[in-house]
Amino acid sequence: MTTAPKEPHHVVIVGAGFGGLEAAFGLAGAPVKITLIDRRNHHLFQPLLYQVATASLATSEIAWPIRYLLRDRPDVTTLFANVNGVDAAGKRVLLDDGEALPYDTLILATGARHAYFGHDEWEPFAPGLKTLEDATTLRRRILVAFERAERETDPARRAALLTFVIIGAGPTGVELAGTIADLAKDTLPQDFRNIDTSKARVVLIEAGPRVLAGFPDDLSAYAQTSLEGLGVEVMLGKPVTECSIDGVVYGDTRLDAKTIIWAAGVRASRAAEWLGAPADRAYRVQVKPDLTVPGHPDIFAVGDTATIADASGNPVPGIAPAAKQQGRYVAALIKARLGGGTLPPFRYKHAGSLAQIGKRKAVIDFGWMKLRGNLAWWIWGIAHIYFLIGLRHRLSVAMSWLWIHARNQRAARLITQGSSKVTG
Repeated sequence: MTTAPKEPHHVVIVGAGFGGLEAAFGLAGAPVKITLIDRRNHHLFQPLLYQVATASLATSEIAWPIRYLLRDRPDVTTLFANVNGVDAAGKRVLLDDGEALPYDTLILATGARHAYFGHDEWEPFAPGLKTLEDATTLRRRILVAFERAERETDPARRAALLTFVIIGAGPTGVELAGTIADLAKDTLPQDFRNIDTSKARVVLIEAGPRVLAGFPDDLSAYAQTSLEGLGVEVMLGKPVTECSIDGVVYGDTRLDAKTIIWAAGVRASRAAEWLGAPADRAYRVQVKPDLTVPGHPDIFAVGDTATIADASGNPVPGIAPAAKQQGRYVAALIKARLGGGTLPPFRYKHAGSLAQIGKRKAVIDFGWMKLRGNLAWWIWGIAHIYFLIGLRHRLSVAMSWLWIHARNQRAARLITQGSSKVTG
C-alpha cells in the first residue's frame, strides 16, 4: 500500500509590508509552503511615502508588485485578498469572500492606519498618510490648493487655500512640513502669476512640548529651529480640538485652512480583536517574548501589529527596521521549530533614528553618535537609497533627489484622480 506524501508545513503570512515580506524571504529553503495574502498587489517603502505626497517622487519609485519580488520563489503563493478574521480553533484564515485558508503557522503582519483619538469624523478633512492612495490624495489636495489660489480673488479665501496644516510633529509630520515649505518657497514661485507661493503658510501643530519627541532634546531643538528657518510655524503644547472643512481649532486659536494633514497617531489592524488577544491603546497585540500571540503558539504578530518591550523596557518603535528584524526572527524560529529546536527570545537592535528637515538638512540619532545638518541629510539619503529594492529604483530616486537638490524642481507634480475637486 502506497502512503501519500506528507504535505509540507503551511505558513500563511497576512500582509506584505516590511515584516511579512522579510519573513517570506527568511523562510527560503525551509521545508514549508507559504501563502502570502495582501489586499494590495504591491509592497510599499513607507518611509518615503511623504515624498510622493509632496510631489518629490513618483509612486512607481517606492512600490513594487509583490508577485515580482517573489517571482523566483515557487514555494510562495501570493493571494490578492482581504482578510476579515482568524478561526484560531480551526486554524483557518477567513477571507472576505467567505473562503477560509488553513494554516499550520500564521504570521500576522497586518500593519496600521492613522488614529484620530475618538474623532474619526475628522478623517475626510484631515487625511493621514499610510498608503499610496493616501499619498496621491494628499498630493492632489496640495497641488490643487495652489491652483485654486491662483484663480481666487477673495483675499481671505486665497489665504485659506495657501495655508497648510500638519497635525503631529513626529518624523512624518516634520518631514511633511519641511518638504511642503520647500515646495512652496523653492519649486513653485516661478510657475504662478497671480500668487506668490513663497507666502504660503505651513503650520505644524503638536500637542506635546517638542517636535520629534523620540529624539534627544538637542536634535529636537535643532529640528524645530531648522523648520522655523524654512518658514514653518511650529505650535507646541496645543492639541487640536476641531477639524472641519474650513480649518482647525488648536488651543484657543482658530485657523482657516483648506489643506489639513493628519500625522498624529496610528492604530493597528483588527488582529487583536480577531484573536481576543491582549492589546495596548493603539490596538497592537501584546505578544510574548518569542513574538507569538498569548495562548496561540502557532500565531505570530510582527511590525505595527505587535507591541513588545526592548532591552530598556521601552516599546519597540513602529519603524521599518524593527518590523524587518521581527520578520527575520520569526522565520528563523519557524525553521528551528521544524528541526525540533527553538531560539532565545526576540531582541531588538536599534540601528538609529533618522528624520529629514527640508531638502538639505536632517537629524540622525545612532545612540553612540548624533548628527545634524547637511551631512546628516546625505547619510539619510544614502541609507534610504540602500534599502530600496532594485537597482532601477535606487538610480531613479537618486536622480530625482539630485535634480531637486540642484534645480529645486519636482518632476512628480502631477494632479490625478479627479483632481479638479478638493475638500472645501
